[in-house]
Amino acid sequence: MNYSAPDLAAYPPRSPRAQLGGYAILPRMLDKCRATLAGKKGEYHYACPTDQRFFQFTGIDPETLKAEIAKGLSDTEALAWITANAPNQHMGWEIALWTASVNQAVPSDNEWRAFFNELVTAAKIAHRADIQTWFEYIEADDYVSFGGRP
Repeated sequence: MNYSAPDLAAYPPRSPRAQLGGYAILPRMLDKCRATLAGKKGEYHYACPTDQRFFQFTGIDPETLKAEIAKGLSDTEALAWITANAPNQHMGWEIALWTASVNQAVPSDNEWRAFFNELVTAAKIAHRADIQTWFEYIEADDYVSFGGRP
């Protein structure tokens, strides 16, 4: 796997649970950003609603981060840039609470639950009663999309 220009048509980005600097979502988002820049994003979208949770929490502008990643920043360098430039600065414990929160996020109302159920059904994993959170859905969908058995 080429981490500097991942081919997301060939394999999925990292799990949304993977962390960098305590932030969930960030490693996956960086994979999607790099793949987008390389023209290899497959079906994935940088700055999608899941990514927006990170952007809202940190106050980072998606296009500004994308421009920084285009300079060839490693994960460590990207984290350093985010730490130095995030308008919303947070203590480690706040980041940990936010990460725990997004790890357990479920559809927030009946409309979102109906949408979630449609996604789960479309991914052919509706028989999986254990899929309750957004991250559980994302991970299962990635697995099935790349050849895993539902």
